[in-house]
Amino acid sequence: MRKRREGTVNAAPAQEVTRVRTPRRENHEVLATVGSLLGSKRVTLQCMDGIVRMGRIPGSKNKKMWIREGDIVIVTPWEIQDSKADVIWKYTRPQIEWLERKGYLK
Repeated sequence: MRKRREGTVNAAPAQEVTRVRTPRRENHEVLATVGSLLGSKRVTLQCMDGIVRMGRIPGSKNKKMWIREGDIVIVTPWEIQDSKADVIWKYTRPQIEWLERKGYLK
């Protein structure tokens, strides 16, 4: 059992610094919302450019990035088929709040 420290004052928590990766236009990256999970590392994506794409989670990100419906992600559309894309980044809750404050998400 832990002892409580007497006389400690709870100071206001410092502002947490959030580093957020934004989509790089020169790499053709787009923000997207995960619509549904299709299985076999595939998802339906509602991209911010207005196109619904079928997304693929690459093998390097498969176990590291657990994706659920409603998550905000960065995708790279394929050059050959614009209706398909690779998921390259998933945002956390504080990062999504920062994106909303800065106007990236509408």
